[in-house]
Amino acid sequence: MKVVFDTNIFISALVFPESVAEKAIFKIIEGEDILLISKQILKEILSVLSKKFSGDKEAISRVAVNLSEIAEMVNPTVRIRVLKDEPDNRILECAVSGKADVVVRGDKKMLKLKEYEGVKIISLKEYLNFLRRGRCESGGRSESAGKNWRGVVNGRVIGKK
Repeated sequence: MKVVFDTNIFISALVFPESVAEKAIFKIIEGEDILLISKQILKEILSVLSKKFSGDKEAISRVAVNLSEIAEMVNPTVRIRVLKDEPDNRILECAVSGKADVVVRGDKKMLKLKEYEGVKIISLKEYLNFLRRGRCESGGRSESAGKNWRGVVNGRVIGKK
């Protein structure tokens, strides 16, 4: 299954080790699903980390590399303007262009949409429950991607100063 995570999921996974969000990231690394990401989403993640959590530049660079290793890069071919929050529109663009099955959201605004152009919009809890039922195709990621992600989280290279 192809999935797009919103920025909140990535931030939560990085800032709060062993969180529910981090479990979702590890499901990707373990090959449960294929994570799609765009340059616009990656830019938003790095911007939030820089501004809100005062992460150092080297650590933020590692985050970019690690996310690139575990995700499939999508170059959106459509411009979408259905939501007030522009970063949310970038999530939809990635999902539609990458032919995602689901968008996994951490907030309630986009969840109200429920579906957009055949892409289901679900909560993080729904996504993890879906995985527990074993209805996902194997995507497979490199073992080093998991180790790299764990190093970022355990090393607490991102966090409040």
